[in-house]
Amino acid sequence: MTLNKTILSILTFVVLTSTYAQITPKWTAEFKDLGTFSSPRVADLNNDGVKDIIVGCGREEFERADTAVIALNGKDGSMLWYVGARDQIFGSAAIYDIDEDGTQDVIISGRSAELKAISGVSGKLIWEFTEISEPEKLRELGFYNFYNPQIIDDQNGDGKRDILIANGGDVTKKPEEKDRPTGQLFILDGQNGAIISRAMMPDGKEIYCSTVITKLSSDDQDYSVIFGTGGETVGGNMYVSTLKGVREENLSKAVPIATSPEKGFIAPPLLIDVTKDGTLDVLINAVDGRMIAVDGKTKETLWQSLTPSSEAYGSIAAGNFFETDKLDFFSVYASGIWPNLTNSKQRLIDGETGDAIFTGTMGSVQTSTPIIADITQDGFDDALLSVNIKVETFPLDDYFNALVLYDFKNKSVHQFTRAQFGINLASTPWVGDLDGDGKFDIIYCNHSESRNVFAMNDLRVNLVKTDIEIKKPVKWGAYMGSDYDGVYKD
Repeated sequence: MTLNKTILSILTFVVLTSTYAQITPKWTAEFKDLGTFSSPRVADLNNDGVKDIIVGCGREEFERADTAVIALNGKDGSMLWYVGARDQIFGSAAIYDIDEDGTQDVIISGRSAELKAISGVSGKLIWEFTEISEPEKLRELGFYNFYNPQIIDDQNGDGKRDILIANGGDVTKKPEEKDRPTGQLFILDGQNGAIISRAMMPDGKEIYCSTVITKLSSDDQDYSVIFGTGGETVGGNMYVSTLKGVREENLSKAVPIATSPEKGFIAPPLLIDVTKDGTLDVLINAVDGRMIAVDGKTKETLWQSLTPSSEAYGSIAAGNFFETDKLDFFSVYASGIWPNLTNSKQRLIDGETGDAIFTGTMGSVQTSTPIIADITQDGFDDALLSVNIKVETFPLDDYFNALVLYDFKNKSVHQFTRAQFGINLASTPWVGDLDGDGKFDIIYCNHSESRNVFAMNDLRVNLVKTDIEIKKPVKWGAYMGSDYDGVYKD
């Protein structure tokens, strides 16, 4: 699509001077009857030396789709394989060679207890969590949505790696209903999806938060499991537990490190050493609009930063935006109160003090997370963000979507890609090197449906190839980081 003068005038508050705004995708794969809330993952599935793209997708809630997980050839966007599902696959995949054939496999999650392990080579189903398709029966068994899985060390003695994953969230509950089913953490057998252990939330609250697991310190004997409870209209807590506690199905000793009485914690936390004491700290976005930094060693709050009259559904991105040895934090917030959310706000927070360095109000509501890389090649990180621009037209408004580049060091914001007719609500882009040429490649999703923010149709998966050399490692190049685990590795 050509960026016409009408759209250019709308985006002038974004683009003061930009050398990027004419960037167009090398290829775009389009799917008329599908939509996505999933963020792309990459792995070389066809052994051609170029990483391929895996995205979850689907139709409306409770609606089956024959194509609900897609694997696209990184060279040209052609379909490698696809897998169906009984409901939306909204999760972002974990990548792990389950069958030990030398090619990474895909573990991906969604609504109605959808959790599938898929052969990366063929798209053949290795296993699924349950074949039960009736939502009522699933609820009776206490199975709800699965969130992003994490691959963990062997837990059942078979010598193979296993899976840690959160399950919860009853979509049939109305916003004002406070009585919600208790969320749970599962440890599943990585070879067949069987339940090894099942631990209920210690506060009895629901869960929508993907779990993060790591050793906070090299001295730790056990892994720490960090998870949040509550939702859009139900209060909750962010906890630190141990993997042992999950395995023993007892989270009573989990330590609450942040509390929100009226609204909970949906976005997964970011684990990063802010204090430079050798222990990972926890950065949290609460639905109530607070960014919270918690000391990983003492579990005490370091600082809080509130974005007024806003709610947070996306995670936090970290980068060296001003100094090579100082980390700051960038995130997106939605104006309003669920379900009446309108515009987006962008906030850059000082990692040492919690003070706001930058506040922006660009675009309409979206819940994806920024990705971080040194796009401008000046030695400092930049942020790329998917932005929706609403155009008021009669009788219905239209939306345009583009990637926007935040160059904080030079105090400038640029439109990075040409605007496309359509919208992206939740999919976080991916940035890195697909083909090993040492230059930035960017994958991003949006919908050509331009009037319905929640539409699940007219999906586009786009690949942008650039001539920009990668001069420093990309540490936060995808949703939950370049390693998909929520841990920033300095």
